[in-house]
Amino acid sequence: MTADLTPAEVDWGPFGRPLFDDPSVRALSRVGVVDVGSNSVRMVVFDGAARSPAYFYNEKIMCGLGKGLAETNKLNPEGRRRALEALKRFALLAKGMGIEKLTVVATAAAREAEDGPAFQQEVLEQTGLKIWVVDGDEEARLSAQGVLLGWPDAKGVVCDIGGNSMELARIGDGKVGKRGTTPLGPFRLLQVQGGPKARALHIDKILKGLQAEIRSTGERIYLVGGSWRVIARLDMERRNYPLTVLHEYRMMPQSLLDTLQWIQSSDLALLRARTGTSAERMELVPLACEVLRELILMLKPSEIDISAYGIREGLLYEVMPEKLRQRDPLIEAARISELTAARIPGTGKKVYEFLQPIFPGADKDRQRLIKAACLLHDTTWRAHPDYRAEACFDNATRANLGGLDHPGRVFLGLSLLHRYKNSRAGSRLEPLFRLLTDEQIQDAEILGKAMRFAAMFAAGDPAQAGQLAWNPKKRILELQLTRDGVNLYGEVAQARFASLALAMRAEIKVVEPA
Repeated sequence: MTADLTPAEVDWGPFGRPLFDDPSVRALSRVGVVDVGSNSVRMVVFDGAARSPAYFYNEKIMCGLGKGLAETNKLNPEGRRRALEALKRFALLAKGMGIEKLTVVATAAAREAEDGPAFQQEVLEQTGLKIWVVDGDEEARLSAQGVLLGWPDAKGVVCDIGGNSMELARIGDGKVGKRGTTPLGPFRLLQVQGGPKARALHIDKILKGLQAEIRSTGERIYLVGGSWRVIARLDMERRNYPLTVLHEYRMMPQSLLDTLQWIQSSDLALLRARTGTSAERMELVPLACEVLRELILMLKPSEIDISAYGIREGLLYEVMPEKLRQRDPLIEAARISELTAARIPGTGKKVYEFLQPIFPGADKDRQRLIKAACLLHDTTWRAHPDYRAEACFDNATRANLGGLDHPGRVFLGLSLLHRYKNSRAGSRLEPLFRLLTDEQIQDAEILGKAMRFAAMFAAGDPAQAGQLAWNPKKRILELQLTRDGVNLYGEVAQARFASLALAMRAEIKVVEPA
């Protein structure tokens, strides 16, 4: 920054002024980004510069800006008009939301079209928005960073497909490694003559060149992009999968190959009706299927995961300091939820500490779920009592939470259900329970009933009323009461403690102070 310019006058580049330098700003700033892609133009506003993104606003227009680019070398005229109108709207929305600067990033269509610079100038003149056109390498890096935002421990290859290009990038140890870009977007493949066989040879040739750089065999693949998400949603449909949250949906290679064959032999109009997919998106899916099939056959991945986070989240990740990147996105999201929705924020940590004696053998993954559940245990108290248990479950399984796979979502939801309800029998949610083993279901019930007891044993901090001890060999669950705890251990507390002991198949021992 030069000495004669104020912070507001400095051109900070495509990512804007750093939002995380001042702790007082961290929780307040709304971060607005626009992704001008070959197929869609989307604006996302993140509420607060948090480790786990909260989507304050999200709007997408399927403009088809890059449709026909391979033939004309120009942006699609109708797509260009629609994109400009969308950007006019987004600029005004951002102003109304008090966003100081809206970051606008464009990818393959804008960087490859000969009229791309003219479009950028037109947008600047009519909206005041400066479009930052990123090259393929930078697009791959930002998409990979988006995956790291949701999966800090992710390791493998990120594959981001757009309308005119497809990017690959290696990730591991929280870093983005080798990466590359290809002209394998569906709009580009439409120009390949000779039908499916010719396209397969074309795709295979390009992927072999990229594979020589990426060198991935047998690793996990993380898929980013709208076409991949539609394929995953259709995979859920074919498998009759009970949870339709796409983020961290995991597929095995052979099963996914079966789905790709099923899609290509099905009536696309019927599939579109079953999944609510737009016509513009669905028409690109068969070509995306062809790319994905060759990708699986060449890279031989151990599994294929869907990431709902991509380039927009990668832009948010860009301005995060390393210290914040290292935090657990699940725990951060749970903390924010408790802070904004719980009756007594801060109680979750105390409940977690109070319950630790009954989970002595829990590994790191289970401990973080226990901690998240304790932080969330009182965040739906405003719901009607008749629906509170199911509201808890829905919040956990369908919320935008990073760092949480599908079994983890159901475990978290089931434990929160039992926080408010003893029995799960007859619940409309039962089909989701099949994502857990019998042992996991039992563990979730124990956690839920433990929180149910702890939350009402004493207001604020249950440790002021007593301390738990668990002897797994003798199966004795002991409660050591304090002097205040003797009076707090009333009939309701006794009933809930007995319910916890029953779930643990334990005998109760209550010790009063001398």
